[in-house]
Amino acid sequence: MTRREIREHIFKELFLAEFYDAEEYAGQCARYREDLEGVRDEEMTELAEKAVAVAAQIPRLDAAIDAVAEGWKTGRMGKVELTILRLALYEMEQDENVPLRVAINEAVELAKIYGGEDSPSFVNAILGKLARGMEA
Repeated sequence: MTRREIREHIFKELFLAEFYDAEEYAGQCARYREDLEGVRDEEMTELAEKAVAVAAQIPRLDAAIDAVAEGWKTGRMGKVELTILRLALYEMEQDENVPLRVAINEAVELAKIYGGEDSPSFVNAILGKLARGMEA
C-alpha cells in the first residue's frame, strides 16, 4: 500500500469521527479496518496509530485552523474539508517523515477526490496560511 493510500484510509477513519461519539467511533474504525484487504500489519498499525493520534488532537487542530480561517471557522466548514485540514495540519506539525509541501499537496489531492469544486483551493489557502506561520 502506498503512503497516499494509507493517508486516504486515515482520512476516511477521521471522517467517521464527525458522526459518532468516542465509543462508537472506535467500533466503527475497527469495522472499517476489518474490511480492508491486502494491508500488511505494519501498514494497519500505522493507519490506526495515526488516526487515533489525530483524533485525540482535534480541539487543538481546530483552534489552529480557526486562527487563520477568516470568515470560515471550523464550525462552518464542510466535514470533508475540515477532516482533510486536520490530517494535513497534524502531518505538517508532527510527522517528520512528511515534508510541509507534501502534506499540503496530498491534502489538495484528497480535496479533489472527496470535496466539492472549491475544496482544493480552500484547503490549499488555509494550509498555506498555516505553513507560512510555521516557517516564520
